[in-house]
Amino acid sequence: MEEPGPTELRLMQGLAQDVTALRPELLNGDATIGELAWVWAKDFDALAPFWRHRLWFVDGRLVAWGWACLHHRVPRGDGTVHEIETANLTWQTHPDRAALLGEILDWYDDVAGGVDQLLTVQSADIEAQRIVAAHGYAFDAEAGADNGSWAQFNTRELTDLPDPALPEGFRFLNANDVSAADAVEAHRQAWHKSRFNEAALERVRRTWPYRGDLHVLIAAPDGTLAATAIIWLDETTRTAEFEPVGTHRVFRRRGLGTALQLHGMRLAKAAGATRMLIACRGAPADPAARNMYYGVGFRPISRDLPQVKAVR
Repeated sequence: MEEPGPTELRLMQGLAQDVTALRPELLNGDATIGELAWVWAKDFDALAPFWRHRLWFVDGRLVAWGWACLHHRVPRGDGTVHEIETANLTWQTHPDRAALLGEILDWYDDVAGGVDQLLTVQSADIEAQRIVAAHGYAFDAEAGADNGSWAQFNTRELTDLPDPALPEGFRFLNANDVSAADAVEAHRQAWHKSRFNEAALERVRRTWPYRGDLHVLIAAPDGTLAATAIIWLDETTRTAEFEPVGTHRVFRRRGLGTALQLHGMRLAKAAGATRMLIACRGAPADPAARNMYYGVGFRPISRDLPQVKAVR
């Protein structure tokens, strides 16, 4: 199949809901309802030509999916070019259908295009580790090193939430209070290489379960949007997820990230969530985000184990 569309995306998010309810330690930051919505919506224009996907059904219900991003070359927001010479697989199986990962990997072999193949399994997913090893994958020692790019997945129950504290003159807003151009600029100031634009934001806004009142921001005294985060609320599992979270480069180290997290969690709780999720860089060499999340009560439940299958 070619790139996933809105119908396929919603089915994939439905499986993510099942995993969230049954085995949240098997989730990763690429296969949650929020991450699926965010990546699909923001990257569709640039990366859809390089996406391939396949869905597996049993008795009419989705029980597994694979989403491959092929090797590609696309411009970044800062004028440089981002080139990926490998293929990368995002995947998910229902906890009762773990063996289908083998079929996903066979399909991935067929579509990857003769380049080295990457994927991630979770530290808590022993069966997936066994299956990928049997299909020729090995731990990616570079990506998974103490200074690598791997992520860890974190959770927090929405109890005992302290009041957020902002520096004098700063205030909380949400995306309904600002223009699309300003919301995009807030994101790009936090991730200066991002190609995020107003067309991508409009697609994000149309993607379930986006809510403008849960797209939270902090405005500085001069009106600059100094921090931004989107909260994705799943009312079925009463779980909410931050993705993405970022602070304007000029306003870092002022406690804005902590304040935005606490404010966002209080909003999520008021909207019905009982649990919060977030993925972050896990490598010891890059502890800033992880320490911030620990500071507001998150704890890790799993970490990425990056895998590579050398083809070339």
